[in-house]
Parts: sequence; structure tokens; C-alpha cells
Amino acid sequence: MFPTARLACLFAASQLAVAAADNAPHVVFKGGHTIPLSALALQGDKLVVKTAGDGFNAGQIFPLISADHVYGDKPAAINQGIALLLMDKPKDAQKLLEPLIAEHRLSAKISGNFWLEAARALLVACALNGDARTCAALGKEISDTTPVQGMDSFVTLGKALLLPPSTKADDRLIALRDLTADTLPPETRAFAFFYYGSLCKKEKRAPEALEAYLSVSGVVPTGGMVLNAAGEIQAADLLTALERREEATALLTSVARDAPGTILVDEAHKRLESIK
Repeated sequence: MFPTARLACLFAASQLAVAAADNAPHVVFKGGHTIPLSALALQGDKLVVKTAGDGFNAGQIFPLISADHVYGDKPAAINQGIALLLMDKPKDAQKLLEPLIAEHRLSAKISGNFWLEAARALLVACALNGDARTCAALGKEISDTTPVQGMDSFVTLGKALLLPPSTKADDRLIALRDLTADTLPPETRAFAFFYYGSLCKKEKRAPEALEAYLSVSGVVPTGGMVLNAAGEIQAADLLTALERREEATALLTSVARDAPGTILVDEAHKRLESIK
């Protein structure tokens, strides 16, 4: 027989596995029934059950419009992908996000989906990687799935980031600054502020860079916490260079709260150690 402690560990592990399965993304239908996202496939405007379970049979078909919303835990790969993107690792971000949006594509037009956030982040990664073709295709797909008519603002952000290397820095800055206007969605503005700050930093315009990085959290103070954390890290670097260590320490300390489970936490810890 297993020792009591061993049995307790096995039981705890099984409970965690059940909880993880329960919290995996599910599609909730208007009648109240739920099906794991992973058990469904999209065929045209219909959802088809791939895997039998919970009273559903393989091959059952439901109109896409009968799906009410998606619920479950946000996939960890989204925050990690955004963190990689903002730490100048767009190729790693693209590799992480591509399979995720493929898996969640069937839920793209369902309220509460995780696909849209991941797809927008992937569009930014592709733009930074110079992949104009994928940006165009993904931008159209994003625009087609959002309820607002016309082109999604992330498409314009992608175009600003895709400007050729020969483009003057001032022109790049103007393109990004235009996307910080308060008439645009907060998520777009936050990314634009971050990359505006990064370009200012590269051009040795530290005061403007600091203001832009600190503006990220002002745009999305209660959401987009990974963006906030990345802005805090960059702002802390600039403050450290100005010998404003106390302010830098305060920003770096908040990163663990804003972006748990991402590479940003490790980056913040490294910087905290270096300024002690």
C-alpha cells in the first residue's frame, strides 16, 4: 500500500487536474449547456462536437449564433507571449501565440473569447518581425470578427511598426503618437505609448521616453497589466540612470503583482538586485 503521505499527494494532484480541466475555456450556449472549447470544431457557421462527453455526442452540430459566451481561465501563453513581445523577443512571442490562436479561432466571434487578445498581440509580433503578409491576413481576420465596422485599430498599429528602416525617426514617432489619441481603444493606445517610448529611448530622448512608458498604466490602469509591467520596467531603467533609485525600486516591485508567471518578473528581479 502507498504511505498515507503518498496517497495525499496523489489525491491533491488529481484535484488540481480536475480543477484545471474545469477552468479550461468552455463555450456556453444560450440554453445554458457548456462544452469544452477543445471538444469543438468550426465548420462554416456551425460548431461541431469532436469529442463526446457531458451528454453530447461526437458529430452533433450547433449554429455558431447559439453560442453565448466563453468562460474559463485565460491561457497563460497569452500573457507570456505579450511579455516576450514587449521584452524585444517578437520571434519567441510569435512561436508561442500562433498555436494558441489556431486553437481558439473557432471562438473568435463568441463573446468573452481569448482569441482576439492573442491575435492582436500576434499581429504586433509579426509587424516587429517584418512579416507584412501575415499582418495583412491577420488584420483582416481581426477586423472581420470585431463588432465595430471598418478596420481594427491594431491594423494601423501594425502598419506603423512595419514602416521600412529607411523611414525617418520623426515620421515613425508621428505614426505612433497618432495612435495614442484618446479617441482610440485603450489597448491600442497602451501598445502605441510603449513603442513610442521605445523609439524615443533609442533616439536618446529620455524625458519623452519616460513620459510615454509611464503613460501606459494611465491608459489601462485596471487591465492590460502585462503592458503596465513592461512599461514600469522600462521606466525604471530610465529612472535608475537618473539616480532616482527609490522611484525605480517602487516600479520594479509592482511588476510581480502586475505580471505573475511571465518573464517580466525575472527581469524586474534582476534590475532590483542591480540597484541595491
